[in-house]
Amino acid sequence: MARSTPPARRRRSAAGGGAGSAPPRGRGRPGADAPDLRPRLLDAALACYADKGIAATSLRDIARHAGVTPALLHYYFGDGRQLLDAVVEERVLPALAPLREAVAGAGDDMAALVAAFVDGMADVVVRHPWLPALWVREVVSEGGALRGLLTGRIAPAIPVLMASRFAAAQARGELNPALDPRLLMVSLVGLTLFPAAGAPIWRQIFDAGDLGVDDLRRHALALLDRGLELRRD
Repeated sequence: MARSTPPARRRRSAAGGGAGSAPPRGRGRPGADAPDLRPRLLDAALACYADKGIAATSLRDIARHAGVTPALLHYYFGDGRQLLDAVVEERVLPALAPLREAVAGAGDDMAALVAAFVDGMADVVVRHPWLPALWVREVVSEGGALRGLLTGRIAPAIPVLMASRFAAAQARGELNPALDPRLLMVSLVGLTLFPAAGAPIWRQIFDAGDLGVDDLRRHALALLDRGLELRRD
């Protein structure tokens, strides 16, 4: 009677090693059971997505970037769709969670709400520098793979909530009546996330290597303070 292959041996075989022996562990190629490998693979996927775009990135590209075999990537995530889902759940949404919490906690005070968004977005960009490029490629661009993520899961918690608070403040006479609350939210993104995405261009054009994210934050708040005509106690 044929003997079945033990599960542990099957895992080693799937990871690229020979039957009955652990896979070779060269430099930068940890084994399938390495505890830090999953986060490393997610980071590699993010780097490739931001650099080439999701549709143009293959599992082989990600495996090469991470220094592992494609078989090992399959071991952890299965196919490309499952890997993208994992990146969204374990990287993209957690990156935006502090911004969502800051906006929700700002209440109805417009100055506090605007500052929460601008400061929060600046913090997101500093902590997750991959986000601006990924956003432009996969949300703004037509056919982007993450546009549905924005409209279905992010928009209700951040831009839609903020626009409704802007409208309420406008009705109370606390916000410039010439503004459209919905376009105001678009302008906020335009003053924060897009300049971060275009930083390599405008820094070169203006020889502005001295300007960083904190400068963008102060600039946005200075413009908004006058344009919104916020009431301050």
